[in-house]
Amino acid sequence: MQLFQFPYQYIMKANLPEQFRNLITAAEEACGKAYAPYSHFKVGAAVLLEDGSVVTGSNHENAAYPAGVCAERAALSVLDMNDKSHKVKAIAVTYDNGEGKGKPISPCGICRQTILEVQQWQEAPLAVYMCSPDGQVIMLEDAGHLLPFSFGSEFLSAPATQSGDL
Repeated sequence: MQLFQFPYQYIMKANLPEQFRNLITAAEEACGKAYAPYSHFKVGAAVLLEDGSVVTGSNHENAAYPAGVCAERAALSVLDMNDKSHKVKAIAVTYDNGEGKGKPISPCGICRQTILEVQQWQEAPLAVYMCSPDGQVIMLEDAGHLLPFSFGSEFLSAPATQSGDL
């Protein structure tokens, strides 16, 4: 039996380069914009683009639970997927549980798939910073490690059409 192994770093926010500390701070600030009246679990995400700009998003719950939006997808939704000039360098995700401590948070399955889709679209690695309220960080240099055995566009290739086919 083979085990899936991947590289990651477990580090404190204070020990990261300034650019990534600032990215995590932006994600922490985005938590304050979360709409979480049901779970009271506020999540914030920040996306660092190659040009140095940062966009943020927060979770928005809905009484019809499937209609909610996660922070990661809210932040990534600002990307113009028709414009490859704004590639994503990294995404940070954190949460506010009201306790100021906890384990680093991991994106949900839908967000993992969305992050991976962005990485595949841009054809370049996208680093993922999974953070806790007290500064613990798990960092992956490649979003592909979030979703082993992933489903991607390579499975959706349109079959070749034959002449005369409608």
